[in-house]
Amino acid sequence: MKWIGRKWAMNAIAWCVFVVSLAAGMTSVCAFAAAPQVETQGPGFYRIMLGGFEVTALLDGTHPFPIDTVVKDVPKAEIARDLQRDFLQAPVQGSINAFLINTGSKLILIDSGAGVLYGDCCGKLPDNLRAAGYQPEQIDEVLLTHLHKDHVGGIVSNGRMAFPNAVVRVSQVEADYWLNPANKSKAPAFLSTFFDAASASVAPYVAAGRFKPFSGDAELDAGIRAVALPGHTPGHTGYLVESESQDLLVWGDIIHVASIQLQNPAASVEYDTSAADAQHSRRQAFELAANKRYLIGAAHVAFPGLGHIRKNGRTYDWVPVNYEAAPGR
Repeated sequence: MKWIGRKWAMNAIAWCVFVVSLAAGMTSVCAFAAAPQVETQGPGFYRIMLGGFEVTALLDGTHPFPIDTVVKDVPKAEIARDLQRDFLQAPVQGSINAFLINTGSKLILIDSGAGVLYGDCCGKLPDNLRAAGYQPEQIDEVLLTHLHKDHVGGIVSNGRMAFPNAVVRVSQVEADYWLNPANKSKAPAFLSTFFDAASASVAPYVAAGRFKPFSGDAELDAGIRAVALPGHTPGHTGYLVESESQDLLVWGDIIHVASIQLQNPAASVEYDTSAADAQHSRRQAFELAANKRYLIGAAHVAFPGLGHIRKNGRTYDWVPVNYEAAPGR
């Protein structure tokens, strides 16, 4: 039967060639079956080594970022120019990235994505975590840069702890602001649901005694230190990860649209609690990253959000990490 099937296939190919040879001047060729378009991406994880630590970038999803209405303190013409220069147009698809640090003794997740809070676009972090070779039950700690929906929403699933064995940590200043109902009434109306989301997300960890805020620029684990970068939110925090003289600064929402804010650090977003403080922290982070040559883990730079900052006169460039098929030391 195998020989008969092979003979049929060979005859079919010969017939196809014969037919094509009769169609002089025609450029078409025979196709036995049209390949359907896949229309999906592969798993969203990317892995590098930082000294003795393994760092895995995890994608929670992408969503259209409404630049025209959200970006502030920069002329519209400048926004259009910066986007055009980088071959982009509004709305730009913004990545939501998180970073998993395997220190060899602990698994520490920095930020958790949006979970269900942004709809079908996102909430893909758990699947990408598994695709990267890990299970949610293995996470020892979750460090949150701040309590906005797209950073805290992923710590819960159907009202339960998505990382049942993890301790969740965030700046005490951040916790005091978003978990205090009195602040909700004073904030802009569009942030009302952010307060609700923050409280609901941390609630199961609070109940389990697994929510442990920290104060200041604390050393949280061996090789991981909190770095206060306030402005986007009152307690917005970066995390400096150090191993074998190599450094990674996971800086949360220092920038939302790299094409605009690297060219003009004064550009802010309407979600900033204090635009002036956010601008100060942004300039501070840019200078620190450029001068120290830190590797950066950015929540909203195109996935995997890993790269370096290079000073270019009065502006800055984003230099993505060089792709490696296998992470090396």
